[in-house]
Amino acid sequence: MNTTQHIPQNPGLVKAWISAFRPRTLPLAFSCIGMGGFMAAAYDAFNATVVLLCVLTTLFLQILSNLANDYGDSIHGADSVHREGPQRAVQAGHIKAEHMKKGMAVFSLLSLVTGLLLLWVAFGTEGLYLFLIFLGLGLASIWAAINYTAGSNPYGYAGLGDIFVFVFFGLVGVLGTFFLQAQSLPVLMVLPAMVCGFFSMAVLNVNNIRDIKSDVLAGKRSIPVRLGPKRARMYHLMLLAGGVISAVAYVLLNFYSVWQFLFLLAVPLVIVNGVKVWQKQTSAELDPYLKQMAITTMLFVLLFGIGQVVG
Repeated sequence: MNTTQHIPQNPGLVKAWISAFRPRTLPLAFSCIGMGGFMAAAYDAFNATVVLLCVLTTLFLQILSNLANDYGDSIHGADSVHREGPQRAVQAGHIKAEHMKKGMAVFSLLSLVTGLLLLWVAFGTEGLYLFLIFLGLGLASIWAAINYTAGSNPYGYAGLGDIFVFVFFGLVGVLGTFFLQAQSLPVLMVLPAMVCGFFSMAVLNVNNIRDIKSDVLAGKRSIPVRLGPKRARMYHLMLLAGGVISAVAYVLLNFYSVWQFLFLLAVPLVIVNGVKVWQKQTSAELDPYLKQMAITTMLFVLLFGIGQVVG
């Protein structure tokens, strides 16, 4: 996902790489896996080993996406002197482009290895058909992580990033984690997956609103570039509302305890994000609300999941 992490002036090599990993984006990776894990527990199908391997695989994919984004935006011009957001590693010269490509290769391999182990644990030797289907999804996830802004024809520059985020951070992340444990997929599970999908899109949208000026100069046609600043903020409110409505709809359609509404405690934080993104205009003012929305998503998922389990 195209979110940024501040890189200090003249950092050491280790700090530069850690900053390039963008730790503040990682709650999104944990959120979709957490949602799938909680929902499996609510259906008495929780498998700790599967969830742990899902976390590792998704973590590696998220870091791969961040490295590819750092590399891709630098070579395609979105990270330039015109960009108002925090500097990135390749742009600032803290990590050479060729070294960043090697880092991408390392995390591609790590995600593939943990993903294969995950599928073996989940399906064993008897579920070859399912193994191949999920292997295809895994390879598609690696492709999507790299080609958001890297590659010869990055889909993020065509404004398709939001769709891919919804699919991989929502549908694939949550439904895949659930299915790998339960070996079944109730139709209503789409709604919790949509919660993570909409909120992940909201994080990306804050980032893209902040970077409108530099993206226009680089020819990057993100959704906010296409919509303009005001309508991009209206779109942001729609994404936030979509996440909350999806959670409410799931509980109403599958109600068995008032505890299921525990997630409502996190709604004020969602509202704060919407209000602040609507009000703040400069890149420096908007930047903190990427992290705020990522953490809000994780807290929302935690409360939602606990509510389904204890209810």
